[in-house]
Amino acid sequence: MNLLRPTLVYDGDCGICRTWIDYWRLLTGDKIAYRPYQEAAGDFPLIPVANFKDAMQLIEPDGSVYSGAAATFRLLSYAPSRGAWWWLYRHVPGFAGLSEWAYSFLSRRRGLLAGATHLLWGRTLEPERYDLVSWLFLRGLGLIYVAAFVSLALQIRGLVGHDGILPLAEYLAAARDGWGPVAYWRLPTLFWLDASDTALIAGAIVGIALGVLVTVGIFERLSLAALFVLYLSYVYAGQLFMSFQWDLLLLEAGFLAIFLVGGSRIVIWLYRLLLFRFLFLAGLVKLASGDPTWRQLTALDYHFWTQPLPTPLAWYAAQLPHWLLAGGTAAALIIELVAVVLIFLPRRPRMFAAVLVLLFQLAILLTGNFNFFNLLTVLLCLFLFDDQGLRRLVPAGLAARIENRTPRPGPAATATAAIVALVTVPLGLNLIFTPLAGRNLPMVGPVAEALSPLLIVNPYGVFATTTTTRPQIVIEGSDDGQTWRAYVLPYAPGPVARAPTRNIPYQPRLDWQLWFAAYGSPGENRWIERLLQRLLEGSPPVLALVAENPFTAHPPKYVRALLYDYRFTDAQEGALSGDWWVRRLEGTYYPSTSLADFQRTSGSAAPSAKASPPAIALPTR
Repeated sequence: MNLLRPTLVYDGDCGICRTWIDYWRLLTGDKIAYRPYQEAAGDFPLIPVANFKDAMQLIEPDGSVYSGAAATFRLLSYAPSRGAWWWLYRHVPGFAGLSEWAYSFLSRRRGLLAGATHLLWGRTLEPERYDLVSWLFLRGLGLIYVAAFVSLALQIRGLVGHDGILPLAEYLAAARDGWGPVAYWRLPTLFWLDASDTALIAGAIVGIALGVLVTVGIFERLSLAALFVLYLSYVYAGQLFMSFQWDLLLLEAGFLAIFLVGGSRIVIWLYRLLLFRFLFLAGLVKLASGDPTWRQLTALDYHFWTQPLPTPLAWYAAQLPHWLLAGGTAAALIIELVAVVLIFLPRRPRMFAAVLVLLFQLAILLTGNFNFFNLLTVLLCLFLFDDQGLRRLVPAGLAARIENRTPRPGPAATATAAIVALVTVPLGLNLIFTPLAGRNLPMVGPVAEALSPLLIVNPYGVFATTTTTRPQIVIEGSDDGQTWRAYVLPYAPGPVARAPTRNIPYQPRLDWQLWFAAYGSPGENRWIERLLQRLLEGSPPVLALVAENPFTAHPPKYVRALLYDYRFTDAQEGALSGDWWVRRLEGTYYPSTSLADFQRTSGSAAPSAKASPPAIALPTR
């Protein structure tokens, strides 16, 4: 019989077979003819009827016949973006044998196959599409970019402006003097062109505008590329104030988004790998750190009040019984180390993993202020769903319009995504392999080092350790060295009667950095000197970073930094006093100093790049 197109012959009396045939027909369209052997066997007399009963047969126009798993994977080579399965079957040792064994095993147990199909994919099999997923993700990513740049616009002058804590112009000059021309690659920032306050504010405004363009779907690819370059510039310009893991995660997610616009399914998988790496490394560092609070399941006994910026609900969570907090600690480890494996399984287990991660992130979001961090993680969970799973959440008219207007990925988009995968996947795997094996994957280390300034693949490891105390730096000023009045930060603990507050998605970067500094010494945090100096000078941009300035008429003559130990009140203490916090003075963090003292040691707190590269730090909390 002369065939015009490949023909798949299957058992028409098998219900689960028909389910999969209907699914494959949607994938391949009219490229394949599908016929039950009960009516087609006579047209292929050279193939025994017993063969049709035992396994599917794919007959091609040139006379080639594929059976069983080979027929399945050869069939998928005719479907868009499914050809990798046929390549694996032909080229990966052991894959063909294992596939044929699995096919034979399930073909003799079709009830088991039906049950597994319903469990893993659901009652209705549809080709997975990600038009809605990608559309929703890009809208959300645009909003997160807007929030990030609004946050920078409100703070950047006080942090790294001309009269800020760590002036950017000084930083770049020191880097150029220390490194020479290589500084431009080690610190890839647009602010080499202009490090003025005007440029810093203008860049943030441009970032807000670009984020809006992505949110409304205008010039998406160009805007996403510009946003990545711009935010990368701020990460380096912001120095230690921009050294947080959520800044790195936004860069990595933003980089992949540039290629998501092309529609290739490869990018969907790259996002899943990113989410897996982020979550798995978070669990891995907890165990690798040797921190007893994780091993003994006591981390949540301390977390709610020792975290940088708790919310009001954190106070109530801290009152929960130990057994419940221990269960929450165990759940966090199970989600990060075990449930994340479900990300690589078919749609139903994958969506179950998404639900677990979403609930986990919701719990963190309700009790802690991590700006856009949890929101971005929630957004990444979209890639664990498909359009079929999200369609009910989107108005039918809008969903239809999105799906109809989304172009199918062409060869150029697929090839570009494949190149991105060839670069980023080994780098990402290396970041998992290195902590486990203590060395880099072969040949990956040099590539990782060469590309590291671009921050397109990054290490993660949030909450590696849990602190069991909460030191807090309180800065005070005085006109006479006798009477001291405190500067109050907007969100960090200060007056004990002031309730914790919410600031998501805004990040008060000075509040955060002071939390880290409290666990070190002034010598380890030389920027504290510059902060105190700016307060003595009455720098308006720096004073804009505090909530209450006790010296509105003129700057103080002296400043100092005290170290307090804070903890939440318990239920009885709170009821009696009405306070949220209890604090105890631990000592002096930085002694009383005046502007004259800084002038005598002028330049002692200036940043320097001569000794070592200004690295992107990775706070573990």
